Amino acid sequence: MVCARANTIVVADDFRPFRLFVRLMLQENGFASVAEASDGLEAVAKAADLHPDLILLDIGMPNLDGIKAAEQIRSIAPDTKILFVSENTDPDTVQSALSDGARGYLCKSELSSELFPAIEAVLGGKRFVSAALRRT
Repeated sequence: MVCARANTIVVADDFRPFRLFVRLMLQENGFASVAEASDGLEAVAKAADLHPDLILLDIGMPNLDGIKAAEQIRSIAPDTKILFVSENTDPDTVQSALSDGARGYLCKSELSSELFPAIEAVLGGKRFVSAALRRT
């Protein structure tokens, strides 16, 4: 597996129970360094402070949406990889997210089966798109 468990990951989502769930999944699978952000501005701040290996970033967040946050993150932490994790399956939104430098797009509905393959692909320098999006 490509992902070294020492990687720093930020989970950015405005829904606290979801952040806690993802954090628990990551920690149970050996990822020790997991931080959280509750909105786009906080995600940008965490990227500036931590220079994480990966940010799991929601699209629809308050104060700064995920796509605009990703643009800022890319400029302040260019080595940080971005994996969008969202309920939004609109093809234009997905395309916009991926064309703005994100390495992957994971549907929240596929989280339990695709989170770790998505993380492995993105940290390994590959692109990942949820199977649900590839079927449409």
